Amino acid sequence: MTANDVINIIESVAPLSQQEGWDNSGLQIGVRDTEVARVLLCTDITEEVLQEAVEKNCRMIVSHHPLLFRGLKTIEGNTRPERCAIMAIRHNIVLYSSHTAMDVWLHGVSGRMAKKLGIKQYQILSPAAGNVGLGVIGNLPYELSLQDFLELLKTVFQTPVIKYVEAAEKKPVRKVALCGGAGCDLMEEAIAQQADAFVSADFKYHELQSVDGRCNAFDIGHFESEQFTKEIFRELLQDKVECIFAESDRSPVKIYV
Repeated sequence: MTANDVINIIESVAPLSQQEGWDNSGLQIGVRDTEVARVLLCTDITEEVLQEAVEKNCRMIVSHHPLLFRGLKTIEGNTRPERCAIMAIRHNIVLYSSHTAMDVWLHGVSGRMAKKLGIKQYQILSPAAGNVGLGVIGNLPYELSLQDFLELLKTVFQTPVIKYVEAAEKKPVRKVALCGGAGCDLMEEAIAQQADAFVSADFKYHELQSVDGRCNAFDIGHFESEQFTKEIFRELLQDKVECIFAESDRSPVKIYV
């Protein structure tokens, strides 16, 4: 199998045409006809992940976040993207990222969050043309108290801390809206669709304040909300090529409790 074969499989559900205009999804580094027998899957491309690819003889890395996002004017090794680019080229490793092309697929990043919480029937929260869009919304299989929902989020997303605001009307959580990554722009849509809870990441203080008791809103962390994208890649590719989760793939954000 070639790197291009891997790319075509991923883009069959997450074509680059549906990525956000500001994004840089797609092939980052490498040659499409590179022969690939083993693929390393991760959220972020780091030097540790690249070293793991070298040690495990993976000729391709598929990540959620793009390594090359804002562009490079020089490649001297002064920054992480520069060092990773040098390392990938030196070891002939192909780098590919799906990012927002995968975000807007119904069964992509946000859909996987819903599945992890046990939500089986969900739909796109903010639809766009072509049956794609950001976020999802659906019902938990049973009602949960706020405390039990917090415990569920903590366990499922393996996060040591959750930032949240409570709804003024104290009632069980059943209808849940979710968006992987920084999804605060969907807050009003979640409220309009009468979600009991909105789960996303990267909320600022005044953004949470603006909820004003209309919904329970939870910030579980950016990496934490998108970490299961690796599972989507594996399910798409596992019958075609060997897939390995990067053991060194972890959030760079530390929490002091």
